[in-house]
Amino acid sequence: MKKLVLLVAILLPLSAGAQEFCARTSVGADYMIKKGFHLTAEEEIRLSDGLSGLGSVRSTIGLSYRVSDYFRFGGGYTLINSLQAPKHRLFTEATGTYRYSDFLFFLNERLQFTHRTGSLNVYQDTRNALSLKTSLGARYKGFKGIEPYGCLEIRAALNEPWGETYGNLMTTPDSQINYYSYNHTGYNHAYINRYRVELGADYHPAKHHTIKPRVLLDWCSDYVIDTNDPSQWATEKGVRLFTATTGWHDYFRASVCLGYVYSF
Repeated sequence: MKKLVLLVAILLPLSAGAQEFCARTSVGADYMIKKGFHLTAEEEIRLSDGLSGLGSVRSTIGLSYRVSDYFRFGGGYTLINSLQAPKHRLFTEATGTYRYSDFLFFLNERLQFTHRTGSLNVYQDTRNALSLKTSLGARYKGFKGIEPYGCLEIRAALNEPWGETYGNLMTTPDSQINYYSYNHTGYNHAYINRYRVELGADYHPAKHHTIKPRVLLDWCSDYVIDTNDPSQWATEKGVRLFTATTGWHDYFRASVCLGYVYSF
């Protein structure tokens, strides 16, 4: 327990200075069906930015198979329940590992398909979103009962909305916002929208039990298309694109996480 308290005390200051601060907690199980073949399940609660309330509850079930000492692949399904509307996510991933002395190096590639239900702004959000995550990291296995690790993850959005402006600059009747007319051209915008540094450790207080404290440091860059289709400024000329807030929106988010996994 002293090791766990020390880890949390080390990781917490790393989140200082974030523009957005979040927290996550999870409980999971890892069942070995046979050697190399695992069934996993996890229930995760995420708080919203600023710890102001419940953000989402995520239920995941997955399967993985270790082909060799160097390669593992798998996939699964996640039900994301949020305050707006549920999302359904399918994912498949492959992980390569290489051990040198007490260090284990790993490279993970995960492809995600997320289906959003309910109403959404089709000019800003994709109903069926694709993204690719690439993680490269290492963990140290030289300590007894604890494995510190760190990794860098890059996430790319593969089919975000896109369009083009046309016509002359116009102003709303109250002279508050300048805008151009906007033509939606489809879902063909691909770009890197997050860089993440993850620092943590797997603490094994007893056989079958793992406690997982970690900190996520995210540098996000979203391209926001500020359309106002449902508002009073949408006219017969089409959807408007406001120049005031359209473009790249960068922010830094930190998340403190604590998880537990029972393996059997």
